[in-house]
Amino acid sequence: MSFLSWLRDFLTGVDNSVALEHGRAAARFRSAKQFELAKEAYLKEAECYAEKEDLLNAARATEQAAVMLKEQRRLPEAVRCMEKACGMYATGGASPEAAAPALERAARLAEAADLGKAAELYQRAAGAYESAGAPPPRGGGGREGGRAARLLVRLRRLDEAAHVLQREKGALREAGNYAACFKRTVAQVLVHLHRGDPVAADACVRDSYGLPGYAASEDCLAMETLLQAFNERDHEQVCLVCNSPLLRAMDNDYAKLAVSLKAPGEVGLC
Repeated sequence: MSFLSWLRDFLTGVDNSVALEHGRAAARFRSAKQFELAKEAYLKEAECYAEKEDLLNAARATEQAAVMLKEQRRLPEAVRCMEKACGMYATGGASPEAAAPALERAARLAEAADLGKAAELYQRAAGAYESAGAPPPRGGGGREGGRAARLLVRLRRLDEAAHVLQREKGALREAGNYAACFKRTVAQVLVHLHRGDPVAADACVRDSYGLPGYAASEDCLAMETLLQAFNERDHEQVCLVCNSPLLRAMDNDYAKLAVSLKAPGEVGLC
């Protein structure tokens, strides 16, 4: 410890032992299901670490305070607390790959309170994994990007969903997960057709021709058939493709997009 650090601790009375005592108290309150008292103790622990400029431990304690808020079903406050913890990880010197899981946890917490905030946090997590410079665990950026895209589709923010899907497919392509890229292409086509942009949908299929095995896949055949039917205003054929087992097996948000797709000029649903 440098003399200046020692002097600061001496003058402020801040010591790791104080933070540890707050942490122990928080654990006891938590075991007794006194979640409000546990939250306050975790925040005091975080404050002690922050005053010592130990932002990583401060972030961990702040995360635990967020969990206590979640236990009390105070979700908007819990999300704000998690975002504060994520900021501490970032400024405290944590690597992007280490900070990304905290952003992912914050996003999962936000899903029950604010889908838009959850989508934003998933995108930030995906960006953190991408900037880590190494393949993240269990699919990493592709997984978080996928969750963000599905939430944006659910919110009918289709322009944003299209952008996120393109970025996600790029991350999956880079990781060599070509089968997942096939499914993202299906999602892209559905999103672009709902946006009224068959040209963009066709461009996504053409872009995927460069993926190994895509041209001979059932995903490719289905999307080529769908695009041809859509452009020819063949509503019956559009419905056949959109109700096929291939599209019904998509994630629920995309399956709903499929069954609600109409050929241009049609009124009835598939």
